[in-house]
Amino acid sequence: MARFAMARRSARLASVFVVVAAVIGPVSVVPDADLSGSGGTATASPESRRLAGGRVVLSYRGLSPTEAVLTMIRRGHAAGVIIFRDNVGSRDQLIRSLRRLRKAAAEAPGARPLLLMTDQEGGPVRRLPGGPETSARRTESGADQGTAAAATLGDVGLNVNLAPVLDVFDHPGNFIDRFERSFAQDPLRVAELGRAFVVAQQARGVAATAKHFPGLGSAEREDNTDERPVTLAVPLERLREHGEEPYRAAIAAGVRLVMLSWAVYPALDPDRPAGLSRAVVGAELRDRLGFRGVTVTDALEARALARVGDTGARAVAAAGAGMDLLLCSAQDPRQAEQAGAALAAAMEAGQLDRRSFDESLARINELRTSLS
Repeated sequence: MARFAMARRSARLASVFVVVAAVIGPVSVVPDADLSGSGGTATASPESRRLAGGRVVLSYRGLSPTEAVLTMIRRGHAAGVIIFRDNVGSRDQLIRSLRRLRKAAAEAPGARPLLLMTDQEGGPVRRLPGGPETSARRTESGADQGTAAAATLGDVGLNVNLAPVLDVFDHPGNFIDRFERSFAQDPLRVAELGRAFVVAQQARGVAATAKHFPGLGSAEREDNTDERPVTLAVPLERLREHGEEPYRAAIAAGVRLVMLSWAVYPALDPDRPAGLSRAVVGAELRDRLGFRGVTVTDALEARALARVGDTGARAVAAAGAGMDLLLCSAQDPRQAEQAGAALAAAMEAGQLDRRSFDESLARINELRTSLS
């Protein structure tokens, strides 16, 4: 079993975690995350609010979940929690925190296990000390990577990994290769290693997430959707034959989740980021590739979505496009509350189709139950 390293190794890793934080998500509240808008004022019935909470993943700052976070979970206002580096002090401390989160979930109406997740891609991109210590690009074995990730997460009680990255990088040093997050430039090699990662990790009880559909492999070094809008003008034929190949393999292998990109792909939808596009989520991922699992957004606070509006507007737009789980990763629980409140109000107003809403919940609930 993987164990947390103590002082010397933690110090050595600290600088790495800080460097990669900007690439894989925030370590503190993102300045552009609007937590004061309409998402916080929408009202709905307690039942609708609980249903909406079943589609939200929350985050918090510091080593211990606050009473406000635990209360949200007890009310059924969250389906999961994402863990960041600053939530981790030691192995024992993290285990205690996760135990408190699980206890709160057990007290919620219609109690189901929480989705407890993190990013443990490998090499420099890890939230927790431990494996996989080799980066995606330097590995020779996807199975070893997936096994190591499952050991690290399973040891403390996490049950979802937001990995592997299945983007096929176009050229060395670009956005997805900068921290060696992509397995290779060859889509068949990425498919082979990614599939092996998924199978090995999920065989050990940790759900895998293929990301970032339909691919960030063509993104230039500074094309970071956390920081700004990004458009990837990849021809449709290349996007499908090159970028999507690893996702087909992962779907065939039974990957449980797929995370969608916030980039715009004009070949599929010239107007909307992938995670806000029915053409991408529905027609491409579900209908064309046949994915039947849970879709999850990238960070809802990403600056690529600045023109969409505040937290509530982003949540409703993502749900309307067919996204199941909404990743509220600004490390401020108000973000998750506002996303859930806006979803509930939109559902009651008929802005979100109730049948589609229930189908999303059913997929999420099946995943949660299966990971108990």
